[in-house]
Parts: sequence; C-alpha cells; structure tokens
Amino acid sequence: MPITQISATELKTRIAKEPELFLLDVREPNEFQFARLENSVLIPLNQIPQRLTELDPQREIVVICHHGMRSLQACTFLVNSGFEHVANLSGGIDAWSCACDTSVPRY
Repeated sequence: MPITQISATELKTRIAKEPELFLLDVREPNEFQFARLENSVLIPLNQIPQRLTELDPQREIVVICHHGMRSLQACTFLVNSGFEHVANLSGGIDAWSCACDTSVPRY
C-alpha cells in the first residue's frame, strides 16, 4: 500500500479546515525544540514501536520530520501496524518553512 504524501501547502489548508488533525513529529527532541509546527506531538522515530499505544489508529495522522525521510519510515511502520489514515509531509518541516511559514527556522 503506497504511503499518502501531502505537500506543505496542502497541509496548511487542511490544518485551517481540520484543527483536530493529528500532527506527529518523529524528529529528535533538539530538532523539535528548534523548529516545530504548532500543536504537533513529538515521538522520535526510534520510540514509535514502544509508544504505539499513544496513537489512535482511527484518527488521521500526518507525520513530520526534517526533509520527509524519517517520517516516511514512520508512516510505513504505522501502516504495517494497522494504521489506515496516515500521510507523510513531503519535504518535512523544511518545506513547511519555505512554503508556508518563514518564521519556522530552517536548519
């Protein structure tokens, strides 16, 4: 099953329409502290298997990382764990900073 990709601009539109959209950030705590999307929840990629019960498989989840690679790994893991409503932020927080909110620092 291919992973759904969502662009930064599509995500911005979705967040405006669906404030309850669950944003899962899989970067490391220091990256999250430096730059993040408002209301996103941090669970570093290597902690996802142990913290799977913190996620609702019925809820739509958009997964975020720096450039989109770790989040794609997380999406694949979630889909293989039975999650059906998962999307990867293409280009990660970097794309968000460039296309949607330049106040989010780039690194």
